[in-house]
Amino acid sequence: MRQRSLIAMTAALAAGALTLTACGSRDGDGGSDSGGGTTVVIGIDAPLTGDLSALGLGIKNSVDLAAKTANKEKYVEGVTFKVEALDDQAQPSAGQQNATKFVANKDVLGVVGPLNSSVAESMQKVFDDAKLVQVSPANTNPALTQGPDWQTSKARTYKSYFRTATTDAIQGPFAAQYVYNDAKKKKVFVIDDKKTYGAGLAATFSAEFEKLGGKVVGTEHIDPETKDFSAVATKVKAAGADVVYYGGEYPQAGPLSKQIKAAGAKIPLVGGDGIYSADFIKLAGASGTGDLATSVGAPVEDLPSAKEFVANYEAAGYKEAYEAYGGYSYDSAWAIIEAVKQVVEGNNGELPDDARAKVTAAMQGVTFDGVTGKVSFDEFGDATNKQLTVYSVEDGAWKAAKSGTYEG
Repeated sequence: MRQRSLIAMTAALAAGALTLTACGSRDGDGGSDSGGGTTVVIGIDAPLTGDLSALGLGIKNSVDLAAKTANKEKYVEGVTFKVEALDDQAQPSAGQQNATKFVANKDVLGVVGPLNSSVAESMQKVFDDAKLVQVSPANTNPALTQGPDWQTSKARTYKSYFRTATTDAIQGPFAAQYVYNDAKKKKVFVIDDKKTYGAGLAATFSAEFEKLGGKVVGTEHIDPETKDFSAVATKVKAAGADVVYYGGEYPQAGPLSKQIKAAGAKIPLVGGDGIYSADFIKLAGASGTGDLATSVGAPVEDLPSAKEFVANYEAAGYKEAYEAYGGYSYDSAWAIIEAVKQVVEGNNGELPDDARAKVTAAMQGVTFDGVTGKVSFDEFGDATNKQLTVYSVEDGAWKAAKSGTYEG
């Protein structure tokens, strides 16, 4: 989660910032800053309400900005991009319904989202059957691109699915290497929320941590619908762990961290990109200092490519921060725009009758310099950019601790 920085705002933004709130608002569907003969709709599926709406609204706004930028630049001659955003409330059933709605709208030639891997599972077949391309800025579960048996035999199931975020096959082990080798923690208590993202991330972390020589001294699953984790916190204290790894998202991770410390276990909580949000810091309180999160990509201040995005986002007047996945959402939308451009230019300046299938096919070869760095996709539809960063909570903000790639 992260992206770009205005020079004067680097410190705040590097924190995961998230304090980038400008005047004005863009709550409606947008992307229509210039006229054009043909309208192409980019769908957005994300949690726009509920606990994870901070991330979802950042995704929505960033896609909107990409569409507006393409229109302003007349990037695809004769085409005006619009966006249509649907709320999945982080629920697979809602995501599937949204996928069906997008398929039914003939103007939709690509969809950005969702945030949650479990929601993506419910959408993939719907989009694939319709040959409608989907690009997620946030899904990290390896099975989405490499099949359920990805650990032993990788197989791509859905050719219409792509993502700009790297996977938990890399993120979990990367965190384990940092915790064991850099933070010098040897005994971990592993907790997850039983959802696709959280359980998968916890599993890949645990496997690498044990391979390095660390010990998993306890495991537990929590109910993401509750905020009372006192029983789990007591187990963590009794286990003698010197670190906690949590597979899940910030609405639960913040209170969990706070209650673990209150139980007497003064040890850091570590999580993935699902906890890398300013809201985690608010929920964890002062005792969250020293907690860690991994997130995809390099830190904001290390990405010159991000400065223009940050400046344009602020100038656009969105009332919500772009949050963790802003840059990845912009790049996901731009990948769709690039694919549409290829298809239009290859068809005498017009969209062909089978535009959806052609756009999906074109996506495989899309490559460009994006907000988050070089954007392209491998044979599974995964991002070729495998960069990750560990962030630490310091002085009430996320600060980059270490960047790199997983050395397997």
